[in-house]
Amino acid sequence: MSWLKALSSKAKGKGRVPAYTDDLEAPPEWQAAPEQVHAEGLLADASDDDYQSAEAFCQRHPPAPARLLPSDAVERIRRLGCGAWQLEVPASPRFRGAVHNNGVAAGASEKGQSAPHVYTGVVKVVTGADCQDACILSDLPILAGLYDTRGRTGVYYEIKIIRMDGVIAVGTACRPYPDWRLPGWNRLSAGLHLDDCRKFFEDPDGGRTYTPALSASGVRAGDTVGVGYAFALGTLFFTHNGVRLPDAFAGIYLPREAHDVYAAVGVSGPGACEFEVNFGGADFEWKEGNNWKVEGHVGMSPGGAGGADDELPSYSAARMDRRVVYHQ
Repeated sequence: MSWLKALSSKAKGKGRVPAYTDDLEAPPEWQAAPEQVHAEGLLADASDDDYQSAEAFCQRHPPAPARLLPSDAVERIRRLGCGAWQLEVPASPRFRGAVHNNGVAAGASEKGQSAPHVYTGVVKVVTGADCQDACILSDLPILAGLYDTRGRTGVYYEIKIIRMDGVIAVGTACRPYPDWRLPGWNRLSAGLHLDDCRKFFEDPDGGRTYTPALSASGVRAGDTVGVGYAFALGTLFFTHNGVRLPDAFAGIYLPREAHDVYAAVGVSGPGACEFEVNFGGADFEWKEGNNWKVEGHVGMSPGGAGGADDELPSYSAARMDRRVVYHQ
């Protein structure tokens, strides 16, 4: 979904060369299927100034290291479970809308509203037609580097789309992240942009084709899209209406103990959007995800990552060896 065709410096991946000399002796060496890389997004791209501002922001503010949560946050998780997770309203004036955490709306259109706190684990977001690019992060990490996985497979959350006249993007990000940028465009952030169903990881251009199944069906009001992260291989994937889609990225956020990773939902006009972010307060559409709730990992038992994930190559390194097909 990007803009920066002229300044793109993405290297084209190199395919593997078959390591055999006689067709009768051995088959060709396996080669990864090429990925389609796009120079531009489906809808209006962000400006060059936005890109430069985001790059400057990331240079001024290095990634925050993983930290143990303060005692009040740990107590809140143990008392409320997934109801402890909320979304923070972006500081950027580009965000036009409201975030309804636990029955209370916070945002430009509904400040000062009084309502009872109901800790449901489901957060409603409504944006106006004039909302510009903005990224909404969870207040607590969904992947906490200094906490043990406690034998769990991974973590997961979903969003239920009620209205999508603008752009919605779902994914993950590490703090600090420029809140005027969609998930996947900048450092340590992954995203699936639902207008064109392309995947992004630290990709300021038009993203990569994700899966033909999703591209063919598209995403519309009434659909549910989920974001999952599997601990073992640092794999991030998405789901659509309860069906797990192929892995989008592998080897990201490794070593795990170096990162606190937050849920990230991007919004943009033109057009209003409305959706609900479910951290586990309601049953997930992807049924296996009910065993992947964030409350079972974050804030529970401090401890290092352990295992073999430290030995895995990062996604950024691995994708340089993958063939790509560029599309204008």
